[in-house]
Amino acid sequence: MQPNIQQIALQTIELEARSVSQLSAYINEDFEKAIEAMFACKGRVVVSGIGKSAVIAQKIVATFNSTGTPSIFMHAADAIHGDLGIVQQDDVVIVISKSGESPEIKVLIPLIKNFGNTLIGMVGNMQSYLAKQSDIILNTTVDQEACPNNLAPTASTTAQLVMGDTLAVCLMEKKGFKSDDFAKFHPGGTLGKKLYLRVSDLYTGNEKPKVKPSDSLKDVIVEMTQKRLGVTAVTDEMGILLGIITDGDLRRMLKNSVQIDSVKASDIMTRNPKTIGPDELAVSALDLLRKKEITQLAVVGDTGQYLGIIHLHDLIKEGLI
Repeated sequence: MQPNIQQIALQTIELEARSVSQLSAYINEDFEKAIEAMFACKGRVVVSGIGKSAVIAQKIVATFNSTGTPSIFMHAADAIHGDLGIVQQDDVVIVISKSGESPEIKVLIPLIKNFGNTLIGMVGNMQSYLAKQSDIILNTTVDQEACPNNLAPTASTTAQLVMGDTLAVCLMEKKGFKSDDFAKFHPGGTLGKKLYLRVSDLYTGNEKPKVKPSDSLKDVIVEMTQKRLGVTAVTDEMGILLGIITDGDLRRMLKNSVQIDSVKASDIMTRNPKTIGPDELAVSALDLLRKKEITQLAVVGDTGQYLGIIHLHDLIKEGLI
């Protein structure tokens, strides 16, 4: 008989979800002590493990580093063959193990204890050697692995992963880690651009179309054609933005029975248009464009001075969409 794939998948999800839900019972005084120890740490948080727990340890290290907690990974097997030099005097060490009885872990723990570092054990067996030797215990016990043989680390590694995320988030809150701080550690890719790229980084590369209120329709069309942004600003003699004219405004005007020769810029401009400041995040400009269903925004200074145009294409080019 062929296995019911959907049923197996749903059972796996249920078992993994249960392992995460059970962690709520393990958020206790030791968890708070772990947070305090890492918060007060003057060095780094060294995270170690072996097997699948080592893979989880590497992910936790990556999360710590990106959220303001300096961290480094140390493989438990490599540690007892020379890499123990990674551990410095002011470091806090987290050792991750489901059983807490792996031979490499049992060799590593006394060495760390001899160094005098605070040892945090993230362990799924509270009677294990790791649990008994740790200064602080993070309990990640699970009732059952999702593996049909109850052998392959599945639910247990999920619990470890979530416990690591929980530590990282609590440390972020305790440190007051904000989006500006996050941006410092994520300068590349779309995520980084959303966090640091500003309107001023984009609009200055565009032409700066503008006309006076008294300019003719021909002047408006010529300016829009030459600057190729599908829009022109209308400004006064001091450069203050009075309105904008888009190619859509021109089409709507031509549908009406008007004397084209007598049309001035002030007759067809949109007064009080949507604008944005140069110091605003580029992603804020994108949100405004989407909300108003438009493709351009006039960029203005604090006094209403017209500075330029930011276009939807600028944001697409930067990969924000």
